[in-house]
Amino acid sequence: MATLTTEESLKQYEAEFRFADRDYYDRHLVFDHVVTTEQADQRQRFEAMARSLRDLLTQRWLLTQSIHDRANPKQVYYLSMEFLIGRSLLSTVTNMEVQSFVDEDLRSDPHQDWHELQEAEPDAGLGNGGLGRLAACFLDSLATLEIPAIGYGLRYEYGMFRQEIRNGYQVEQPDNWLLHPDPWEVARMTETLDVPLNCSFRLEGGMIHQIPRQPIHLLGVPYDRPVVGYGGKTINTLRLWAASSPDFFDFGEFSGGEFFGAVLDKIVAESLTRVLYPDDSTLRGRSLRFLQEYFLVACSLGDIIRRFRQRGNGWQELPDKVAIQLNDTHPAMAVAELMRILVDEARLGWDEAWKLTVDTLAYTNHTLLPEALEKWPVELFELFIPRHLEIIYEINARFLHDVRTRYPGDVDRGRRMSLIEETPVRQVRMANLAIVGTHSTNGVAQIHSRLLREHTVADFARMFPARFNNKTNGVTPRRWLLMANPDLAALLTEAVGETWITDLNRLGALRDLAGDTGFRDRFRQAKQAAKARFAAWAKRELNITLDEASIFDSQIKRIHEYKRQLLNVLHITVLYHRLRSDSGFDPSPRTFFFAGKAAPAYRLAKLIIKLINDVARAIDRDPLVRGRLKVVFLPNYGVSLAERLIPASEVSEQISTAGYEDSGTSNMKFMMNGALTVGTRDGATIEIAEEVGEDNIFLFGLTADQVASSSSWYSPYWHYNHEPETHAAIDLLFSDHINSGEAGLYEPIRQSLLAHGDHYMHLADLRGYVQAQERIGALYRQDPSGWTARAIVNVAGSGRFSTDRTISEYAREIWDAKPCPVP
Repeated sequence: MATLTTEESLKQYEAEFRFADRDYYDRHLVFDHVVTTEQADQRQRFEAMARSLRDLLTQRWLLTQSIHDRANPKQVYYLSMEFLIGRSLLSTVTNMEVQSFVDEDLRSDPHQDWHELQEAEPDAGLGNGGLGRLAACFLDSLATLEIPAIGYGLRYEYGMFRQEIRNGYQVEQPDNWLLHPDPWEVARMTETLDVPLNCSFRLEGGMIHQIPRQPIHLLGVPYDRPVVGYGGKTINTLRLWAASSPDFFDFGEFSGGEFFGAVLDKIVAESLTRVLYPDDSTLRGRSLRFLQEYFLVACSLGDIIRRFRQRGNGWQELPDKVAIQLNDTHPAMAVAELMRILVDEARLGWDEAWKLTVDTLAYTNHTLLPEALEKWPVELFELFIPRHLEIIYEINARFLHDVRTRYPGDVDRGRRMSLIEETPVRQVRMANLAIVGTHSTNGVAQIHSRLLREHTVADFARMFPARFNNKTNGVTPRRWLLMANPDLAALLTEAVGETWITDLNRLGALRDLAGDTGFRDRFRQAKQAAKARFAAWAKRELNITLDEASIFDSQIKRIHEYKRQLLNVLHITVLYHRLRSDSGFDPSPRTFFFAGKAAPAYRLAKLIIKLINDVARAIDRDPLVRGRLKVVFLPNYGVSLAERLIPASEVSEQISTAGYEDSGTSNMKFMMNGALTVGTRDGATIEIAEEVGEDNIFLFGLTADQVASSSSWYSPYWHYNHEPETHAAIDLLFSDHINSGEAGLYEPIRQSLLAHGDHYMHLADLRGYVQAQERIGALYRQDPSGWTARAIVNVAGSGRFSTDRTISEYAREIWDAKPCPVP
């Protein structure tokens, strides 16, 4: 058979797609749903389009798996509790580069609407914040770089929750994203795995009770989703585990009238993958989260080892063929589980098994907050997985022997470094386990990695200096620029060519165009187009009218005190007070957007959401400020909302307390889309400033070292008593003018700022933050060309923050994984 040239292959592919896509689409629409093309609704049309695209990519997906099996390269396995992938329709079309064919198909069907087709797909309820979005970006880059990889997560039936705002309060509702069949996923029932537990369950008095030492096993059912690399060359897999029970129905109990008890095992099992991050403020909630993490690890490690052995590999080859990356401490039980497999099943000696385990596993730390470094009570291990506890005890005994040998007589060091915390409750320190049991521990920004080594786990960094490294986070430019911002993407392609899509450093050439008047004008037009699209969406979906001439200023993060949404609110209150008290004050009109979810048990964070909405209500009702200041809280923040808001935003709020943010990735998405950052010297914002120059960013506030030493000198009352605007803003913010008539409602927030010491140092940074915002307003109004030039420089500097760069560093420096092209 003659070999086709690349051009001939492309023409053949195009011809096959034009014919097959229409055929696939009609068949799926009519036969899957038993409707005529005229009767079908947009959800049915979306499913038909998605399934026809999946049909098209299936052969390539199978070929990718076949090539990887035959070539037997080193494969990356990425374990994460979250994969915030968003919607898949547009990303699949974009990465397969078939948009023009889809457009042609749409033109041939008057009942189809591309916008409505996209809206018919819900965001996948598989994540919550930056951790999950990073994991999704990593999968995109792994496939684009043609690195063999599989992502492992859980198939949450109801996601985290769907956020509603009622009377200003966050209300959690189930995120029923699987209400309709998901056309992208493939259930692999024949690859179901057993997951043993040393505990069973019974129904008593209407409550489910645990029965220790009565072993059962659960089932891990895999569901696969394609991960299409840009260009459609490599299609990797995201495998999600759903929990089930082998004995899903007890006929005897049902016949005896115990209708609920007859399906108890099924209910208990499936509860494991109902929701992401169940409320852990109760013992039952903590038990559920513990079991989720074990279930993810047991299923994933079982699948990894099955693949490894099916390829004919010997146990000694494990680190040469397998790289397992633990995304935060959630999968840290992988250390004990892999040791269990190697010692109990493979019958290897302890020392050999330990070396294989350490050389195979790697760990990414995502937090400097001590309370976020997971610890699990020993009693949960004893109840559910006692063999793993035995292994952890043995690891700890051997490790502490090494510590005592290296640091003789240093009892305190041994106590700090032990995998077991003895008081007040015996707990397993999962971060310690992850560091000891892996060959690499990386932070996700330069400052985060430094603070991790010097403060958070300094003892471990001194004992294992070669294991610690930095891998600054990134984002995929395919989703966050090419897909999300079509006007800007088209302008960039015209300016530097389309190679920027897979080599974002190419955008560096834009620096030479920052002074070009014509290019600046077109850049501004692209930004205005994005603002107009977002304003139209806000009016259509939320019935909110936005002033497109105002500065769009956005803070989109999960709600947490260290993220300092409250600092943003304090600045807004300063502006509000000035507008009410000074008739000559005339700032640039500003619209402040907030979006993010608070954990259901995090009461103060939920109260901050209420405060933001009450401030928004007070401002909207005040004729003195109408048209000059607006606050909007956007409910149910997720990927699709971010894809709309980020391209439209002009100011990016990155204002966490210095030393608390691990990296941040929204800062990268904003700069990539031409927003200017106002931020503290924290996380990757420091590296953004290095890349674009501090003249093109608005930095303010204390450094991480100053924050660390603040306990000896900081008093929030000093700022309240000596800074008139701070005093006025706090008094206004906690007055009856704001609080919806609920006196004392916000006293917990006021107490946290003043009486309780303002742990996150809002008042210490407020004055500098207000001054930075004044510089922003002045530049936007007085020098629009200068503003646009700075925005262009930010886009030009975004190449460093592509996950293609991040993944290349992981592959080269941690995994030793190389591309395996699919011919």
